[in-house]
Amino acid sequence: MNKRTIRDLDPSGKRILVRVDLNVPLKDGKVADDTRIRATLPTIRYLRERGGMVVLASHLGRPKGPDPKQSLTPVAERLRELLGVPVLLLPDSVGEAVRTAVLAMVPGDVVLLENTRFHPEEEANDAAFAKQLAAGCDAYVNDAFGTAHRAHASTEGVARVLPAYAGFLLEKELEALGGLLAEPKRPFLAIVGGAKVSTKIDVLRALIERVDALAVGGGMANTFLSATGHAVGTSLREADKEAEARAILQRAKEREIDLHIPSDAVCAPTPDAPSGKVRDVDHVPADEAMLDAGPRTLEEYASAIATAKTIFWNGPVGVFEKAPFAVGTKRIAELLAASKATTVVGGGESVQAVEELGLASTMTHVSTGGGASLELIEGKVLPGVAAIPDR
Repeated sequence: MNKRTIRDLDPSGKRILVRVDLNVPLKDGKVADDTRIRATLPTIRYLRERGGMVVLASHLGRPKGPDPKQSLTPVAERLRELLGVPVLLLPDSVGEAVRTAVLAMVPGDVVLLENTRFHPEEEANDAAFAKQLAAGCDAYVNDAFGTAHRAHASTEGVARVLPAYAGFLLEKELEALGGLLAEPKRPFLAIVGGAKVSTKIDVLRALIERVDALAVGGGMANTFLSATGHAVGTSLREADKEAEARAILQRAKEREIDLHIPSDAVCAPTPDAPSGKVRDVDHVPADEAMLDAGPRTLEEYASAIATAKTIFWNGPVGVFEKAPFAVGTKRIAELLAASKATTVVGGGESVQAVEELGLASTMTHVSTGGGASLELIEGKVLPGVAAIPDR
């Protein structure tokens, strides 16, 4: 981590535009999970307490224009409660009214711009829109790791207009995930699950060159099983990715690393079934699907976890949103919680699992960015990070 951070910035008397990731789930007009909001607090507090004026910017959802249902109003309310100070939600993210409100701020003030994605220019990384976002501000801080892989106006464009710095959360993410790439303690185990191989082929390719063991689970494991001649019934699989799966298996063999794919699974006709039956992967009925890791597979995963000193986990190993098929994913979370290894949970539903089980605090690092964490592991340049100058 050699990027310029807020420790290199004197915030006193400055209006600082801070890109945060407040893209949180809402339910009945309230924030349903405030994990991402809490993650922003150290940076906000640091800047305020040193005399800065904090202008927060974030998106929420994928609106097709101004939409009251995707307003940041509930987020502002929760932010006020967590910070314990007033947080004024401005009526828009750009415009004269916004600029006037920003210029009227005094040290310690916090305002929140309305959803940046109410404007299509945000995702288009429009230069004029970036200048409007920056209006009245003296510096820019990116603390939104979850969107750092997107070259949007508020994540990359503004860094061309204002002096740019990394916030504490962005710094923490880069150090934790970068550590996996640089000098992980070995043996290094990666557990990669989720529905589709197609979304994670690149990360599997990258990991197979770095890890000592790889466990593939979830729906994506079905493609690996099918690629090795197993009949997978009605299980989700991607026939057009079977060659890719075989190439990964071959590379694991060449590197002499352990690659674990399920040996048994919990099967049922549909994910809505009230329960499933444990089947050997060689005996999956034609009218059933593999919906969770079986007990023998979980024991194989447990053995790999027990010997690892660094573990990266991304993606559930079953249909986690359905209780009868969430057992495997919960078991992985519990095994990581009990492990003495460096444990990094790489975003998405695996984060949801450790949060719901109250195990997040037992992990070495829980990433706030699913797509961003995977792209960083793949070795890709994240535009929001590249836009911040080195020290």
